[in-house]
Amino acid sequence: MVLLGAMVNGITVIVGTLLGRLLRRIPESMKETVMNGIGLAIVVLGIQMGFKSENFLIVILSLVIGAVIGELISLEDKFTSAGQWLENRIGSNEPGSISQGFITASLVFVVGAMGILGALDSGIKGNHDILYTKAIMDGFIAIILTTTLGVGVLFSAIPILVYEGSIALLATQITRFVPDALLGNCISELTATGGIMIAAIGLNLLGITKIKVANLLPGIVIAVVLVTVLYAFQG
Repeated sequence: MVLLGAMVNGITVIVGTLLGRLLRRIPESMKETVMNGIGLAIVVLGIQMGFKSENFLIVILSLVIGAVIGELISLEDKFTSAGQWLENRIGSNEPGSISQGFITASLVFVVGAMGILGALDSGIKGNHDILYTKAIMDGFIAIILTTTLGVGVLFSAIPILVYEGSIALLATQITRFVPDALLGNCISELTATGGIMIAAIGLNLLGITKIKVANLLPGIVIAVVLVTVLYAFQG
């Protein structure tokens, strides 16, 4: 089943969120320390991913162009509005928690190499091992995020399913149209571009910055376009 890995990933986030709700009485000082630890780990992960680039100019251009597009279409505001809509529908007594939890968790879980590589493996080889590993990691992260950011983390399961599921379905046909060299280059630059965004999320969690990471997301698409154009010219 092509979508099995994506479904397991979404389910573990839901389970992690529910467990996090049960553990929400954790002392504030402990939550803050744990969240700082997660923030630091996310920053380091993002930096490691950033070094995967084979042409860092592509990463820079992707972030700059992506930021311009994201600002023009107010992508961050749309994420916030979606979270606030969920908050109003649910009637949460934790103001702002759903939108903040939804945005932060969605970016942490969706923007990354494991999601892309895992979904490609699911579609091309029918192997879900990478997504299973990611699911376990995301489940534990969801527990901690929920204790600090609230139930909004639960709804990040939706973009996980849509994102990973779409890639997995596309991957069933992608090798027929995309050369291995181009696919490898795309993954490298996607990983690096996503890594910078992951690092930004970590810095936001630490309270060091207030970067509108969602407005950088179009950079993911731009990275693919730039790699494809460069590959075409070199070919």
